[in-house]
Amino acid sequence: TNNHVVDNAEEIIVRLSDRRELTARLIGTDPRSDLAVLKIEGGDDLPVVKIGKSEKLRPGEWVFAIGSPFGFDYTVTAGIVSAIGRALPSENYVPFIQTDVAINPGNSGGPLFNLDGEVVGINSQIYTRSGGFMGVSFAIPMDDVMNVFRQIRDTGTVERGWLGVLIQEVNRDLAESFGLKRPRGALVAEVMNGSPARKAGLRSGDIILEFNGQEISLSSDLPPMVGRTPVGEDATLTVLRDGKETEIDVAIGRLPQDQAGMQVGSDPVTGSAG
Repeated sequence: TNNHVVDNAEEIIVRLSDRRELTARLIGTDPRSDLAVLKIEGGDDLPVVKIGKSEKLRPGEWVFAIGSPFGFDYTVTAGIVSAIGRALPSENYVPFIQTDVAINPGNSGGPLFNLDGEVVGINSQIYTRSGGFMGVSFAIPMDDVMNVFRQIRDTGTVERGWLGVLIQEVNRDLAESFGLKRPRGALVAEVMNGSPARKAGLRSGDIILEFNGQEISLSSDLPPMVGRTPVGEDATLTVLRDGKETEIDVAIGRLPQDQAGMQVGSDPVTGSAG
């Protein structure tokens, strides 16, 4: 479920469709991705869902959500995927699935299904100016959910890869000044002292075009890629420097707990779905 659903809870009760109510034990939380792992014990007849691969989702695909908005249990809403890999200002390390599935208070932590009945995301955030649904909602991709789940289950904590740079978007004017045919990549605005990026020789003014062969179209593409990389693993960056592309190898570090993120800039105001 979502971390904000169980945050500061004194007792957590999970209610099943057959009206059984089971006390849940909080195994661990990851506020950075807004996820919490609960454990319940109820015998061998607990209902389970089939976990899907969110990486296979494509814009235009139909999805549906099940939740309890405003206390109406087992409410189903449907819509289409608008985009994958959306970045929000408070969660730079989560590449959100954006949909137009109606999500309201009471939907948070609930599943987002594809038409095969597989869970491909956990509904978490909405874009709103009224406090209610306005046609834009965000779900945490299931691939990222399962990564966080396994780490919490196995170790009790979540590690994320860290590069140690502040980045900004490459707009049209910057692209022209750097000799790019179109805006792409992540412009390094600052390299932190003692960071893996500093040790690897990255500099302010570099534009990171690829991370381990994956193209960086928007600067917001980079933080999730780095975050999913195991700590200590080597990564290859394709960097534009002085008009020439070069490859730089960097040993990915561990994201410090007090590290707010990698991106500078602004995004639309969002809020939890409740």
